[in-house]
Formats: sequence, C-alpha cells, structure tokens
Amino acid sequence: MGVVAWLKSLFVLQLLIGFVFVVSGLIINFIQLCTCVLWPFNKQLYRKINTRLSYSLWSQLVMLLEWWSGTECTLYTDQATVDMFGKEHVIIILNHNYEIDFLCGWTMCERYGILGSSKVLAKHELLKVPLIGWTWYFLEIVFCKRRWEEDRETVFSGLNRLRDYPEYMWFLLYCEGTRFTEKKHQISMQVAESKGLPKLKYHLLPRTKGFTTTLQCLKGTVKAVYDVTLNFKDKQNPTLLGIVNGKKYKADMSVRRFPVEEIPDDEKECADWLHKLYQEKDALQEHYEKEGCFPGPTIIPKRRVWTLLNFLFWATLLLSPLINFAWDVFVSGSPLLIIGFMIFLIVASVAVRRLIGVTEVKKTGSSYGNIEAKKEN
Repeated sequence: MGVVAWLKSLFVLQLLIGFVFVVSGLIINFIQLCTCVLWPFNKQLYRKINTRLSYSLWSQLVMLLEWWSGTECTLYTDQATVDMFGKEHVIIILNHNYEIDFLCGWTMCERYGILGSSKVLAKHELLKVPLIGWTWYFLEIVFCKRRWEEDRETVFSGLNRLRDYPEYMWFLLYCEGTRFTEKKHQISMQVAESKGLPKLKYHLLPRTKGFTTTLQCLKGTVKAVYDVTLNFKDKQNPTLLGIVNGKKYKADMSVRRFPVEEIPDDEKECADWLHKLYQEKDALQEHYEKEGCFPGPTIIPKRRVWTLLNFLFWATLLLSPLINFAWDVFVSGSPLLIIGFMIFLIVASVAVRRLIGVTEVKKTGSSYGNIEAKKEN
C-alpha cells in the first residue's frame, strides 16, 4: 500500500471529510430555508440560488469520486449526443444495479454544468434523510410513495411545477423502482411471465407509470430521453464506503439519445416503448458481459477543478476552528471537556456512517413481492 492510499484509509481523515460535508450541508440547508421568502416574489431567483447552493453540497460527493478515489468514467456514445449535453431539458433512464450509480450520474452532470439543477423521482422515505432529503425539498424534487393512488396528485403537481424551470435539468428516473438484487429479480420475472412480457437477465421489469407520467407532464419542456446503461470494469461491485476509502473504480456508461418526438404519446404505446428499451438495455449488458465493454465510440470527458476548489473552501472554513478547538480541549487537561469531545467524535462518525448506509444495497427496501405492490404495477 502506497503512502497516499494509506492516508486515504485513515479513519480520522475520513471523519474530517464527513464533518465538512455534514456541517457545510447544515449551513447550506439553513441558507436554503432563508431563501424561501423569495418564492412568492421571484420564484426563478429562488430556483437559481438554490441550484447553486445544492451544487456546493453535491459537488463534495462528486469530489470524492473524481479526486479522492480517482474513479474513471468513460462514455460510449457519439459526439453529436455529447454536443447536446447541458443544452436541453432531458429525462435520464438509468439502470439501478450499484450503490454509487447515482454518483456516476452526478459526475456526468457536473462535467456538463447541470449538477445543481439535476432532478430525480425519489422515494418518499428519502425526504426524512438529513441533508439529502432536506436539500432535495428546496430543489423541488418530486417524492413518491410508490403507491399510485396516493402519489397521483403529488406527482402531477410536482412535475407540472417544473415546466418553467429556468436552468437546464436532467430528470433521473429509476424505472425499475428499486435497486437490483437476485431475489427481486426472481420476483420481477415472475411478474413478467404472468403478464406475457419478455424476461430480462440484467434488469428488473420497468414500472411504466412513472415514465409515462413524467413524459406526459414535461412534454414541451423536455426535448429528449437519454438511456444510460452503467457497468464497471472487471466486474467490480463499487460502494460508497469504497469511495470514502479511496478505492478506484472504472465506470463505463452507454448513452443513447431519443428525441421525444420519436416516443409515442399514447400511454400504452409509450409503456411498450419502455419495455422494448429495457430489452435493448439487457442486450447491451449482455454485450458488456461477453466483451468487457459497450459497443460504439468512446468519449472520456475531463473532470473539472471546481468540485475540488469547492471542497477546499469548505474545509478551510470549517476545519481550522475545529482543529483549534480540539487543541484547546486537550491542552486544557479537563477530563469533562475531553470526554465531551470524544463523545462528539463518536456521534459524528455514527452520523456519517448512517448517511453512507442510505446507499447500501442490503439496507434498501423493496415492495417487490407485496400483493399490494403487484396490484399497483
């Protein structure tokens, strides 16, 4: 193990990074709360400010991927598609197989200047997650409980509200509804068989309602759908904890652009189009399994220095007083102060670990197999 790799594995450094993220996030959330007074008077100004505030938080996670772990991201697509990145409102369809798939999506958002305005159709439970859910709330993220009768009004109103969004946005959809596991895949393919749909090998059966509704509500705003299929070299199984430990991964992303004019307006035909798309995604993954890469030309977009500079700004602002305080505590010789500070460190480490736990596959819930969920699909 080299010196740099050893330093990255040190718990104290990881804790300091977590401290910067959590405290800066709380500061950003407070500023976002203050900006709410702008909404009745200038909604677009509120949105532009919050886009930049969220960038300041999300880019710290992107910094971990790009600069701390040195993870590489290669696009398999044509130059004409890349030329449209960051220049139009789009819907992103991404496979949900990995703990850091969202982070790979964010690094592409960052490199093309739309990280702060990226959107997602998120499960309602994430609204309660500190920092992440709170920041998303101020960003007008659409939350759903994955029960259509309860979600209908919320989803429609949330999506319609985004029609006049002033910044170009990439709206992420995990059409599979939950992260891929072997157990979920078996249940999903049972549903596919009962509905007479082709079985998939590398994906769960897509839930079409979210896609058709999003496309319907954002038609006229969204110009294209980007189908993104993600995989990793050497059958790596990346985790956010691995990123924090400085482990390097090699991500490959196949990107295909579909103008919305090519997607049927009729809900059933649109759903059929999505099912066909997932069959094609499955074929792409089969190709990757055999060849170790996706078909087509490759493009490696350069990482930008802004994520690193943003983190260094927050680290300089927050770590200097923390280190001075820690020094004063220990030189004071007061057992009460030292014990109190140690308790603070333990609580901070637990909090950071729980935030990381949100991404872990084994801790993600699923409604697959529930009778009610099957009725909703």
